[in-house]
Amino acid sequence: MVKKKSAGATQKSRIYPDLRDHIRALENENLLRVVDIPINKDTELFPLVRWQVRGGVPDEERKAWLFTNVTDSKGKKYDMPVLIGAWGGNKKIYSIGLGCPLEKSNDLWEKALSNPIPPREIFDASCQEIIIEGTELDQPGNALDALPVPISTPGWDNAPFLSGTGFITKDPDTGLQNFGTYRGQIKAPRRFGLNTSTELRAGGYGHWLKYKERGEKMPCAYVVGGPPVLAYAAVWKAPEECDEIGLAGGLLGTPIDVTKARTVDLLVPADAEIIIEGYVDTEYLEPEGPYAEAHGHVNTQEFNCFVDVTAITHRKNPILITYLSQLHPNEFTGIRCLVHEFGYIRHLRDNLGIKGVKNVTCHQPLTGSRKFIFVTFERVVPRTEIWRALYGIQSQQRGSGKFVIAISEDIDPKNLDSVFWALAFRSSPHLDMEVIKHKDPGHGPSEAITGGEDSALLIDATQKKDYPPVALPKLEYMERARQIWEEKLGLPQLKPETPWHGYSLGFWPEQLEQEALRAVESNYWENGIRAAQRRRNDIPMNTEVWKIENALNKKT
Repeated sequence: MVKKKSAGATQKSRIYPDLRDHIRALENENLLRVVDIPINKDTELFPLVRWQVRGGVPDEERKAWLFTNVTDSKGKKYDMPVLIGAWGGNKKIYSIGLGCPLEKSNDLWEKALSNPIPPREIFDASCQEIIIEGTELDQPGNALDALPVPISTPGWDNAPFLSGTGFITKDPDTGLQNFGTYRGQIKAPRRFGLNTSTELRAGGYGHWLKYKERGEKMPCAYVVGGPPVLAYAAVWKAPEECDEIGLAGGLLGTPIDVTKARTVDLLVPADAEIIIEGYVDTEYLEPEGPYAEAHGHVNTQEFNCFVDVTAITHRKNPILITYLSQLHPNEFTGIRCLVHEFGYIRHLRDNLGIKGVKNVTCHQPLTGSRKFIFVTFERVVPRTEIWRALYGIQSQQRGSGKFVIAISEDIDPKNLDSVFWALAFRSSPHLDMEVIKHKDPGHGPSEAITGGEDSALLIDATQKKDYPPVALPKLEYMERARQIWEEKLGLPQLKPETPWHGYSLGFWPEQLEQEALRAVESNYWENGIRAAQRRRNDIPMNTEVWKIENALNKKT
């Protein structure tokens, strides 16, 4: 049914991008791949996109995918297209959705968290252009069976799972809404699952506990699509007192438009593609899953909540958006990782007052964004601050930081060869490594072998004294050679990996600098003459010149 406009209702013009604007922006940047041939949502769609991250395609060449001809294994054809990878298919896509360059994203999150902007309620919202409720939901093809929700991991998952944007619930005591990204197993045309995060008695799970204590069902709304910043705010574990829609407004610098849901007492994003309204049972739980999880293993089956659908509203010609999740790297953790990194930096700098932290980087491929964490420090930082930071990461989130490594700012945490180089030559296991016991294992199959407890390894791999330079040609010579490679020889474009040129690490006497300059000027014979003038016969082989000559200089 098409919604009739309410008398006197008004809607101000939206000044921020919704999903459709975002799609156009991706098209303009050649970041959208449109697939018009028939694709089976239950067997082909996810495996096809999965090759983008398991087939050697570099991040900058990955795209969002729009499937316009979606079918299922029974030959059913869906009118609704499916969009995947549009929130975080690669870093450029995320940057476009956030409306901010990546290098400035931490500052934007800090500003939004400090200055959230409450949403603005409007009428005649586009998310309610089509309304299906009451007995209309019982007609075939009118409820969840109308949505082309794909199976994420064919061969393991036992159903399609909603994972497009997230659930809205409300604290029955304070009225504060929560917008969190949880999965929802499709179980019947009017029933789907809800698997909240139970490690914290907050958010959707905290609300469910309160409604259960009251003996009431919990109202909820599942949101599909809308402004990209809503998805980014929903994936972050924001402070409990934070309204994620207000946080999204802070990211935009303007209020997000919301409207009253039709059958539940909640405010929902007015520009969402689809809203699924319903009530969560608080008396009974039922089996949910299996579902392939981000830790790289299939989560078999658990007793979890379920939602009875009371209404489905959507825009005309809606687009169903879903996440590429499961094994890392994936779209969900690509988004979450960037926000988590901001959260760790904020925790170390603001909550713990640690000085000298330049950045925090979470490793993603296969391991996710919580197990391997690299803390980058300025060149000269007291050792006590480094260890406070390593311990501090442990207190930020349950299950975070199984391996936490401190590195200096010349080490690229995204290049593990560079990290191993620092571990090999800037740390000693007996001096620079500590094991933390009695750690929560977090989510994953490792719980079965740890007896409910895990541990963490903390490593200080920072540069602790002045070193000689990195053993590669200086920047100017590498750049000149690259120009010859790409422009004069016409060889394939290079993709430099850190370190790709030599640089000083603190110890490089002026005398050695002058000898190197003479060498590149082809005057190295002069260096040979000078070396002969400094001969000695009173020292053993391999004695370092600087030790002897420094000692002589001190005596004189």
